[in-house]
Amino acid sequence: MDVKSASRKVLRLGKIQRRPELDALRGLFLVWMTLTHLPTRLSDLVNQPFGFVSSAEGFVFLSAMLVATLYIHQAAEDSDGMRTKLWKRALRIYGYHLIMLTVVFTVVAAFAAHTHRAAIYNLLNFYLAHPATAIIGSLLLIYCPPLLDILPMYVTFLLLTPYILSLAVRRGWNGILIVSGIVWLLAQFGLRTWMHFLVVHATRLHIPLQETGAFNLFAWQAIWVLALWLGAKSAQGANPFRKLPGYVFPLAGAVCLFFLGVRHDWLGPHLTQEALGLSLDKWQIGPLRVLNLFAFSCMVYWSRKYLTRLVLIEPLLTLGKASLEVFCAHLFFVFVGLALLYGEVTELHGRYAIILLAITFTGLILVAIREVRRKRRARLSPPPEGATGSFRPVSGLNPPTESRAEG
Repeated sequence: MDVKSASRKVLRLGKIQRRPELDALRGLFLVWMTLTHLPTRLSDLVNQPFGFVSSAEGFVFLSAMLVATLYIHQAAEDSDGMRTKLWKRALRIYGYHLIMLTVVFTVVAAFAAHTHRAAIYNLLNFYLAHPATAIIGSLLLIYCPPLLDILPMYVTFLLLTPYILSLAVRRGWNGILIVSGIVWLLAQFGLRTWMHFLVVHATRLHIPLQETGAFNLFAWQAIWVLALWLGAKSAQGANPFRKLPGYVFPLAGAVCLFFLGVRHDWLGPHLTQEALGLSLDKWQIGPLRVLNLFAFSCMVYWSRKYLTRLVLIEPLLTLGKASLEVFCAHLFFVFVGLALLYGEVTELHGRYAIILLAITFTGLILVAIREVRRKRRARLSPPPEGATGSFRPVSGLNPPTESRAEG
């Protein structure tokens, strides 16, 4: 059965279903990300504990894979409809980003200007010095303050995804993967700096490169594209991991152990993160980091049955189902935690850290429960008159809610 025939069958039957194990994994990544961002001692413990793999990479990869899984069939059958839905989703995420910017540029900035507490002030020093340029730049997704640079990356990638999926349906993935690899390679040699110069020249917005966000989008697009490819192939019943020879997985395990040793300085002074430098850089996804990510992905696939049993629990499931709202809420609590720091204090200790953690995760769970209930009510409510069709996936940070798996 070819892609278009399979697509017609899927669209006709409307059997795009939520996969609870993926919800649980996204919930796990959210917990991991929150613990990393909160200013407590746990931040150091959970920051890349398994080698040079972070929650951000896992979250981006999983989100792109879900988008491709949900939309590759519609890309073959109704590319215009697919593009409209993905752009609407990107617009919604952009709306959330604007809400976060509004809060940060008013409440958080006022607190920073009044108290001059370094943990908050240093995050917004460019905005406080150049508010007009910062506001215009943030609306154009050029200026991205720390902690507020992930959603702009999602918006950018989602806007490009319809074209990638449509091209993949028409011409296959080989050309797309080659182009993505070339862009990633150029990113290692300064493509971002060159493009930033062009953007500043075109917009006349003199925003320093370091204020455009930590993520090098030209490098991170490789993670997104690879995840789109994997999700599309999996949806078509041709998961690439199944084609790997058996010896790859023990080799991948050895590679993971090696990078685990490098991460925790077990292998001597010549094999440390500092010695290997930019090849392990998180923000531009250096070549050795790519190797670690591939090996880690192989091990996740190999242990998927055991991993599923481990993570398929609450509250991870509920957190994953409302990932966009939970992500935004976690930033609120992170800013609260940073506002509590003063002087030379760089992290909270003892009961203050415990209280912050307890309030944060209680708040995140309540946000997730409220959002899941809202989506369930919307799904069970009767459709408006004249509404037809059952294929209504929602992508990006949240997959569709209209599935039997949720009940």
